[in-house]
Amino acid sequence: MTPPPTLSPLQALILAAVQGVTEFLPVSSSGHLILVPYFLHWPDQGLAFDIATHVGTLLAILVYFRSDVRDLVVGFFTGQPRSADGDYNPRRLALMIVLATIPAGIAGLLFKDWVETQARSALLVAGTTIVYGLLLGLADRVGRHAKTIGEIGWQAALAIGMAQALAIVPGTSRSGVTITAALLLGLTRPAAARFSFLLGIPVFTLAALKQGLDLLETGIPTAELVPMGIGLAGSAVIGYVVIAWLLKWLRSRSLQVFMVYRLILGAVILATVFFRD
Repeated sequence: MTPPPTLSPLQALILAAVQGVTEFLPVSSSGHLILVPYFLHWPDQGLAFDIATHVGTLLAILVYFRSDVRDLVVGFFTGQPRSADGDYNPRRLALMIVLATIPAGIAGLLFKDWVETQARSALLVAGTTIVYGLLLGLADRVGRHAKTIGEIGWQAALAIGMAQALAIVPGTSRSGVTITAALLLGLTRPAAARFSFLLGIPVFTLAALKQGLDLLETGIPTAELVPMGIGLAGSAVIGYVVIAWLLKWLRSRSLQVFMVYRLILGAVILATVFFRD
């Protein structure tokens, strides 16, 4: 059997940049990673490359939020009353993150095969891009923007976690749908984004572990090691920069620009699909 085509270094770098940017902006990384090869007629990047970029974005979160990660881990086991910045009780927030992770884990186990085989069409990505873009814009406009990350209770954590489970469908955006839910529950924009990013740590870890186990069954072709290295490093560096930029942006600006982007992107996808047909 002929092995699938391998990404070139340039293709790997571009896809790593796409992953690093779109994983943290509320515009859907999975949707863009489907659309870029679709529009440019590139080969599918494959499981090994996906794992590398997931690890890269995980590293970006761990490095950027290293103080929070330390507080959450130490506080969970010691009962440390407040985080270093005084924003939250570490043990309580760690429990909220665990609770919010459960729905996504269940959805991944139940629907992973369906998503990989049936939910990768451009039309579906267009629909989810538009619908969840409108919801993001609505939440940004009507949310009270009053609560801090330390005020997230178990009901809010579970609701955000259930929203996160929807992100298994390409085009939804994990960061977008969790920020949307958090805004509707009254969080400030920076707090909503911060909780969304911290919530990504267990999700990316579980996804990388699951994909890694799947990859062990087939092995890693030597030819994919270079694209994997580029994907990991590129998504980590670019993801770190994007996290820092978005959190700064949200201190004084709204998310409406991302709603507009999603609406335009969805319209372009629909037009492309119809004209091709």
